[in-house]
Amino acid sequence: MTEAQAVTVRAQTLARSGKTEEALAAFNNAIEIDPNNADALYGRGLLYQGEKQHQLAVDDFTAANGLRPQQAEPLLGRAISYLALNKTKEAGADLDEAAQDDPQNVQIWTTRGLAYERLGDKAKAAESYTRAINLHPKDETARTGFARVAGRS
Repeated sequence: MTEAQAVTVRAQTLARSGKTEEALAAFNNAIEIDPNNADALYGRGLLYQGEKQHQLAVDDFTAANGLRPQQAEPLLGRAISYLALNKTKEAGADLDEAAQDDPQNVQIWTTRGLAYERLGDKAKAAESYTRAINLHPKDETARTGFARVAGRS
């Protein structure tokens, strides 16, 4: 394990423990050691997202995605921040790609449903919510989203 990887693991542990400031400092340190550390960039992006610093999160998720294409997590993270920034088309594009990379991920399908619902594409929204429900039948977010776009209450 490299020094950057070890610092990243420590940062992830701090983040899970709710020690956000310490985790951010550790992620920054890991990225300083290795600017191409996709795990540290992704982790820092999640922290930024949690602090509602969505543009910083988008930047880190974009960098992580560039280092590790075909991984759904940075795309999903970036899409969630795009939705917070009202960049719905960009979110939809990321979610389309993420769904191809990880078609069993309920959160991708639910978030994709929300994005297409905001874009006014009820058919794509309903399809996305349906996929989420098929994967996790008790997902209330997907069920209420589907009810909205299908015209049921």
